[in-house]
Amino acid sequence: MTRSQRRGSNKKKYIILSLIFVPLLLIAAVFTYGYLQYKSAFENSKDDSILDDEPIEFNPVEVTEEKYNVLMLGIDARGEEQSRTDTIMIAQYDEKTKDTKLVSIMRDTYVEIPGHDSNKINAAHAIGGVELLRKTIEHNFGVDLHYYAIVDFQSFSKVVDVAFPDGVEIDVEKDMSKGIDHALKAGKQTLNGAELLDYVRFRQDSESDFGRVRRQQEVLRVLSSEFSELNTVVKLPKIMGTAMPYIKTNMENSLLFKIGPSVLFEKKSEMESLRIPMDGTFADERYDHAGLVLATDIETNKTAIQEFLGE
Repeated sequence: MTRSQRRGSNKKKYIILSLIFVPLLLIAAVFTYGYLQYKSAFENSKDDSILDDEPIEFNPVEVTEEKYNVLMLGIDARGEEQSRTDTIMIAQYDEKTKDTKLVSIMRDTYVEIPGHDSNKINAAHAIGGVELLRKTIEHNFGVDLHYYAIVDFQSFSKVVDVAFPDGVEIDVEKDMSKGIDHALKAGKQTLNGAELLDYVRFRQDSESDFGRVRRQQEVLRVLSSEFSELNTVVKLPKIMGTAMPYIKTNMENSLLFKIGPSVLFEKKSEMESLRIPMDGTFADERYDHAGLVLATDIETNKTAIQEFLGE
């Protein structure tokens, strides 16, 4: 082989090696950047969460298909108030279709609690924690739950500020000020994370908890749409790092990172949602042991939730 031929051969080798290693170096750089973003955001958030490290009993059914039902509990703690679980949701993610469905269960829904007297569904968690709440939902509505996620509401405002530093546009339905930290004016407003949290917290009107649940679902749909408009997942590690200290869950990190990009960034139609009990299927009643409750037609709502989730 001549010197010229050797130079040509070496040049081809350099080109081939460049085609192999340059993409690998770029991928490594992206992963390193992502990890550093996640780690930095996690460290900045970890000391602010009210969630403890105590183990939680939860005995789920085995996942047998590509749908995950996640019991989501919202913990709301403000100032010196004691933390309370006042939001109960079931989020279903379909890995095949990439669709997300959301069921909100009113905390005053009157149900049978296995091994205990009938009471508000929120009492199941107070009596026996996440596992008794799981059993109560399965007993009354026939829904199998695979995972749980307890979420400190403070993460909501922080994640919004990280993902949307310029705020999120919401059509505020009325003036709101009582019982929240920031006064909100009616009309289209660009809200930061803390203001948006107050919007979904507000319940000092005739709708009370019904309005609060409706606004929760409205805001989740708006955020889902806003996330899907983002053209890159570069922010995802920082978003996840910010949120993780505020979430207590039995979901593996690998599953969270698998589902996260699809839930947040997949272009999708409006998220489907259902409220339990449905309109026309409950009445206000008062019991000495439970106070004011939503006396609910359980069978009608059971059928509706099972049809909605495809159970």
